[in-house]
Amino acid sequence: GPVGADTADVAAQTRRIFEIIAAALKQAGSSLEQVVRTRIYLTNAEDWEEVGRIHGELFGEIRPAATMVVVAKLLNPAWRLEIEADAVLDQVE
Repeated sequence: GPVGADTADVAAQTRRIFEIIAAALKQAGSSLEQVVRTRIYLTNAEDWEEVGRIHGELFGEIRPAATMVVVAKLLNPAWRLEIEADAVLDQVE
């Protein structure tokens, strides 16, 4: 979820989540460029275009498989979305 951006609009929450994902991937030895699949859970169906636009900005050339679903609510009621990302990790010798 968009930890640290709980009261922000959906665009800021989306960007915050991708910052968190990018940091976690970097720590694991991967990057956004190695994401192969994303799953986005929206609490408001009308948010899909804005979220999709930001997703496209980040993954324009990469084009991971992407799924978007609408859910009733998330763990924190202030969160407008949650995003999961699957990425390839470099093989460790």
